[in-house]
Amino acid sequence: MAKNMVAQVKVQIPGGQATPAPPVGTSLGPHGVNIGQFVKQFNDRTKELNGMIVPALITIYSDRSFEFVLKSPPAAVLLKKAAGIAKGAQNARTEKVGRVTRAQVAEIAKAKHADMNSSGPEEAFRVIAGTARSMGIEVVD
Repeated sequence: MAKNMVAQVKVQIPGGQATPAPPVGTSLGPHGVNIGQFVKQFNDRTKELNGMIVPALITIYSDRSFEFVLKSPPAAVLLKKAAGIAKGAQNARTEKVGRVTRAQVAEIAKAKHADMNSSGPEEAFRVIAGTARSMGIEVVD
């Protein structure tokens, strides 16, 4: 019997820390998915990313089964970790809250390249550097 896709749900959950509480329960509950099973599988696959936000694309089928694909953490989260800051600037034009090196930006761009809409590593680097600037993080040599 062929599986018919019913829905696709996107969620962002801290790695290794998923619980049946919102946002997981409220996203999957209306589709009849076994939330406990999803939480266990998600936590097993993301235990090495403990606490880092991990986006997941969950495909739900008509027989209430599911499968999910993990994406790389958001660029802003990786930049905050690299710069050692808690949050970005309120006004990025006038306030600088941290610094990252070009090598750190290149490493983030390499990690994110598979999930990005860029044609090459140089474009991915420019996108990540632009995200850093918009957060008030300086990119230095």
